[in-house]
Amino acid sequence: MAEKNRKECILTQNGKDAGHSPKYPPSVFVQREALPVCAKRQTRQRYLVASRIDGNDREPEIPNRNKKPSASLAEIPGRILNALLAQDCLLCGQSSGNRILCAPCIASLACLPEACCPICALPTPCGERCGRCLSHPPHYDRTQALFSYAFPLDKLVQALKYDHRLALAPFFGQWLAEKAAGIAADRIVPLPLHPIRLRERGFNQAQELARPIARSLNLPLDTACCRRTRHTPTQASLPWKEREKNIRNAFHCTNDLSGRRILLVDDVMTTGASLNECARTLKQHGALEVTLLVLARTLP
Repeated sequence: MAEKNRKECILTQNGKDAGHSPKYPPSVFVQREALPVCAKRQTRQRYLVASRIDGNDREPEIPNRNKKPSASLAEIPGRILNALLAQDCLLCGQSSGNRILCAPCIASLACLPEACCPICALPTPCGERCGRCLSHPPHYDRTQALFSYAFPLDKLVQALKYDHRLALAPFFGQWLAEKAAGIAADRIVPLPLHPIRLRERGFNQAQELARPIARSLNLPLDTACCRRTRHTPTQASLPWKEREKNIRNAFHCTNDLSGRRILLVDDVMTTGASLNECARTLKQHGALEVTLLVLARTLP
């Protein structure tokens, strides 16, 4: 038993010892441990062969298969916040993790058809310009819209504007930034509100949507070059035919925009009268191009 429980160590220096096996080249240390040890130690000492390469006498690093991979330090705060601040979907009330909407409700948002007029984003048979843009070209050059203004998106836009659900602005703003990734622009201009309306609402929803777009695209957010100088009734309260007259000469630009390409941001485009009047004002002050970027487009 003493012989059985003894450590047997064979150290070969030149490959000529009797204990040398062709399996192991010179400068290999082989150790067999026969002492009874606990199961955990036996698991950690499975690797009995250690190579001495380039004179490195370090013990081999024995992996612990029971150890789970640790999360990086950068991920830990986010995981803690997701666990502590998990929220419910704003639409259906089901758990949505760290997002304001759950995946099924996001999938229910109505997207615009692929075949749309490149100028005003209204559906056309083959994606050509619509008849209105051909007969009465607007002052803006193109329109990019994410969704159709229909249920349930209309409820979300109303919650943002009238119920102060400001968390929706960066949520949709990131999607708008992805939509605008290929647009050539020099600055971002949110559609301005009149100071009276701004005091009533407390914020400009177009400006809140534009903030994450400006950060993502690394473009300046210009909230001062264009102002709304005439207080008018809300466009939503007027018939479509009266909206263009209601908004006429309502904007004033103070900057020289010669050669600038403007990305004009708003939440919803219905008739486009407000956006068109603002684009007209910007082009009067030298803007080369005005591209509209809106969250939703109302379909006729």
